[in-house]
Amino acid sequence: MLSAIDGGRARSLVLASTSPYRRELLTRLGLPFSVSSPNTDETPLAGETPADMALRLARDKAASVRHDHPDALIIGSDQVADLEGEPIGKPGSADAARALLRRLSGRTVVFHTGLALLDGASGVCQASVVDVRSTFRALEPHEINTYIEREQAFDCAGGVKVEALGIVLLAAVESDDPTALIGLPLIRLVDMLQNAGVRPLG
Repeated sequence: MLSAIDGGRARSLVLASTSPYRRELLTRLGLPFSVSSPNTDETPLAGETPADMALRLARDKAASVRHDHPDALIIGSDQVADLEGEPIGKPGSADAARALLRRLSGRTVVFHTGLALLDGASGVCQASVVDVRSTFRALEPHEINTYIEREQAFDCAGGVKVEALGIVLLAAVESDDPTALIGLPLIRLVDMLQNAGVRPLG
């Protein structure tokens, strides 16, 4: 069983996500972990803000795999893009991405990344939202088309894969945790892991 050390006791660490981006980010901490596919309903609730939605889904993802990992520390995360209070999802297709990027051109979007660390044994859940304010450049139609042809980020919030070509779409990024924009806020996660007794540097 993959494990991290919690006060001398081996604890398994589980990422409740099938996202390759979150998996790659988590490997940066140098801790062994396994991956489990969460089962959550991502339909927005009535009156729910984008930030509240991101936090709820992060908690729900972690909780959804607890039954299979009752003694693990479980990481859940979800990201919701917020355009003036309206949640912006993943485009899913080239046409939807094109329409979405036309809307985002020259505007500021807040990417809310919800993060939860659930102790499967005790039920204690640490949870937080890390925000990234991202201002888009004024994009010409041919720039949008070229981006979509070269970077098919249809599974990313807002259609923006910022760790790759998506960075050229942005004029400014404001955050105290740059990894949050990619989908897993590592600075905040390290705080949570240390609170749970796991120290990546020993």
